[in-house]
Amino acid sequence: MSRIVAIVGRPNVGKSRLFNRLARKRISIVHDQPGVTRDVISAEIADGGYTLLDTGGIGYSGVDTPAALTRASEQQVEFAIAAAALILFVIDGLGGASALDERIARMLRKSGKPVRLVVNKADFGDEKIALEDAYRLGLGEPIPVSAEHGRGETELRAAIAAALGPEAEAPEEPAATKTASDPLCICFIGRPNVGKSSLSNRLLASDRLIVSDVPGTTRDAIELPFRFRGRDGRMHPFRLIDTAGIKAATKLASPVEYFSRLRSLDAIKNTDVVFLVLDALDGVTQQDKAIAGEAIKEGKPIVIVVNKWDLVQRAFRERGGFEPYKSERDYREKYEAALFSRLYFTPGSPVIFVSAASGYEVDRMLNAAVKLNRTLDQKLPTAKLNQVLGHLAERNPPPAIGGRRFRIYYATQTGNRPFRLRLFCNREEKLTEQYRRYLEAGVVESFGLHGCPIHFTLVGKVKDETRGSRGGGHASAEHRAKRQAAESGEAGRAED
Repeated sequence: MSRIVAIVGRPNVGKSRLFNRLARKRISIVHDQPGVTRDVISAEIADGGYTLLDTGGIGYSGVDTPAALTRASEQQVEFAIAAAALILFVIDGLGGASALDERIARMLRKSGKPVRLVVNKADFGDEKIALEDAYRLGLGEPIPVSAEHGRGETELRAAIAAALGPEAEAPEEPAATKTASDPLCICFIGRPNVGKSSLSNRLLASDRLIVSDVPGTTRDAIELPFRFRGRDGRMHPFRLIDTAGIKAATKLASPVEYFSRLRSLDAIKNTDVVFLVLDALDGVTQQDKAIAGEAIKEGKPIVIVVNKWDLVQRAFRERGGFEPYKSERDYREKYEAALFSRLYFTPGSPVIFVSAASGYEVDRMLNAAVKLNRTLDQKLPTAKLNQVLGHLAERNPPPAIGGRRFRIYYATQTGNRPFRLRLFCNREEKLTEQYRRYLEAGVVESFGLHGCPIHFTLVGKVKDETRGSRGGGHASAEHRAKRQAAESGEAGRAED
């Protein structure tokens, strides 16, 4: 028997607040505006051994929500009810049971699923809420709660545990499964309506997420597990985070959009590999550039996904393409060149042209993520790292600033995810941003770290040693740098 608990009810009765209360963390966006939750959002409840689902409100038809989107949201509720072993039907204790509540109650009785009626907003005691209306719904003894303040939480948790029964003991797993790596967490980010949810649905081979032409359909970051057989023939566990489209901060029209943006940015922090989704017809916009910058700021590897490529293929097949491009290949090459011209801070990121609608090249995204994830744990030999940096400086010397050039005496790797390199140098302030990017790109190319960010930590010479170093030359400076590396705990790396 599945251990899935679904929270359902009409809009604005406090379902998302109750979801967050039971999950013991803020996952669903909570707002007084009805219709904020549209997709089914899930959380694993460790102390109860079950999966909790938050659903969109049934029967909402706001002015900002097209009828097709309302129907799609209600289909997600139907999915949750079908999958659930227990349903928590939430009503507003202050407003009483409405005609819509009665319609939902009839639907739940017809489903044959176990239902517990939860009367929310019992903030000031039972005498303030309409329990008589709750009894008339014919769903048994109601449970008064306050999702806002936690009243009745203990009783509700006990009722859920009683309905689900004790959790079955997991069968003994073979040793190979126990030592398998954790799921690879991937995250789609991008502007609204570039096809992030469509790509998620294509990967999951289901209509698990709402897909609509209306921008802003997804408002929460939704986590979903799945497995994928890679080119190596192995099954790789994944965890997918589908995020809301990230709008520019200056274009946020409501508090809901503001919190959606925060959730999406927070999802970037918790992911292993980021998929930056672009529109094949729009090219790279200023907002795309800003979104990519957020991923780089968090030190996340990026796979650039150009979606809606089926529209480009159809244009060249049926209408002779776009001026002034000679062919689909010419369009692709020029698109990629323009892409890296604008996203110059993502050196070597894989670029994959896909179509969520047709499934074209979608598997390549996951293979790229598997490869990137493996690359992230690579160790860079210190000797070769110093050789590469020396060659880069010789091939293209840094600019002279104040009559002196930036010089690296010694370098060593100090960490992964992202790659962290400590550079012992003459003066930190002599390294320009442009030359930093040149060194990063050179390291990425030399070690095959395509798509992986590099972070430099600069260690300049101690000021009271500056005068002595002039007479000792580069060799003595390098010796001091190695000594500093050893003293800072890097002796083991310095010798590899």
